[in-house]
Amino acid sequence: MTNLADESVTTRSAELDVDLAVVGFGKGGKTLAATMARHGSRVAMIEQSDRMYGGTCINIGCVPTKALVHYAENGSADVPGPDRYRRAAEHTDALTTLLRGKNFAMLDTLDTVTVITGTAAFADPHTLVVTAGDDTLRVTARTIVVNTGADPELPPVPGLRESERVVTSTQLLARTERPDELVVLGGGYVAVEFASMHAAFGARVTLLARGPRILRAEDDDVVATATEILTDAGVTIRTGATVTGVADEDGVAVVSYTDQAGGPQTVRGDTVLAALGRRPHTAGLGLDAAGIRTDARGAVVVDEHLRTTQPHVYAVGDVNGGPQYTYVSLDDHRIVLDHLTGEGHRTTTDRRAVASALFMTPPLARVGLTEAEARASGRPLLVARRRVADMATVPRARIVHDPRGVMKAVVDAETDQILGVTMLSHDAHETINTVALAMRHGVTAGELRDEIYTHPSMTEALNDLFANLRPVEDPVDDGAPGRSHGPAGTE
Repeated sequence: MTNLADESVTTRSAELDVDLAVVGFGKGGKTLAATMARHGSRVAMIEQSDRMYGGTCINIGCVPTKALVHYAENGSADVPGPDRYRRAAEHTDALTTLLRGKNFAMLDTLDTVTVITGTAAFADPHTLVVTAGDDTLRVTARTIVVNTGADPELPPVPGLRESERVVTSTQLLARTERPDELVVLGGGYVAVEFASMHAAFGARVTLLARGPRILRAEDDDVVATATEILTDAGVTIRTGATVTGVADEDGVAVVSYTDQAGGPQTVRGDTVLAALGRRPHTAGLGLDAAGIRTDARGAVVVDEHLRTTQPHVYAVGDVNGGPQYTYVSLDDHRIVLDHLTGEGHRTTTDRRAVASALFMTPPLARVGLTEAEARASGRPLLVARRRVADMATVPRARIVHDPRGVMKAVVDAETDQILGVTMLSHDAHETINTVALAMRHGVTAGELRDEIYTHPSMTEALNDLFANLRPVEDPVDDGAPGRSHGPAGTE
């Protein structure tokens, strides 16, 4: 490791010349750094905090949240919720500390990598000035990769930034004490995941979503099922809620909002989680000095090779405004690596059937189009919608005592091409990968329907799901909640 105060690097100012400089220790950047070092390149990995070695996912994102979800689902009912949460938080901190150390060692043990802890900013297209206190280090690189991720966004709602009770997901994860009354602002993945998890730990949770429903990207019937599951778990959901202010009063936060009818309402909580989106972290990077363009949200503008407006500077991961998934960041590294060491043919346009997963309980996963999106294409469709509880040939869900949820498949009626699959069920985050792989390689709905899967497993639900495809014009309702096969958007 190189800290700027180390005598081996600098007394107050020093210079370092490398082949590759990576700003930010996230998935795409760290993997590229390690690979290029093994190819013989001199690499500088610059990270502003020693608490972020390994990037967002390991430290403040995927790993700690999913660890807490696991403890929420599997903790002993004999242990009070606050104690269970404290133990879970302590175990989670130990896990992230372990992984952070392993990620640091992955680079620090490579002879041609210098890990630098400090804040970087461009001085010109090839030079980064890294500062830590009064110390500076000028890093000159032939290739630079920006991998600084994204930060939770706090919109200009009166009192939201001033309240001592308002926290971001990062701040909430750092706490070992469970909230007693949690108010969640937002209706997307982060909001729903934290609401579900804290309710499972016994907190009283109220979720305020601005839109007419949560999870606006999903079909109405899937949202209806998710809403029912969350409500049954103890989450109070208020949709059509526009937050107008937050004020601290008598040891709690009072959140003011207008309801769907425009009437004023309030809700109180000892903690308010602002889960209102994430913004690319580009402030302070000095991108103007390097001639690197950003868009209206601050994301670094890139082409299909992830090159910025400076062809030797790349942007990978959340900072380039693409899908904010760790596995997409990993694929970003493959694109840049191909451009640096290969034939340069790989691009972002090669990506097909990239799945997503929301870790509520049970998880919600999807790949490809929703039914509404497929209808908008105008092509003839077959749709299957099955409640997990009705899948008699899929006993795995009942074995683990969780037959909740619904599965949907959308198929091109003429080609048998799988257009999209949504799963709200036990192990959905795993099973969806089989579907995604099939879609990427042109496996048809009929082939998935007739495939041989292990038993009992959730993957064999594909036998049942694709055996129940019907034309969208067919009004027969298979008992799933939400709308029947009527026009998109109807109830």
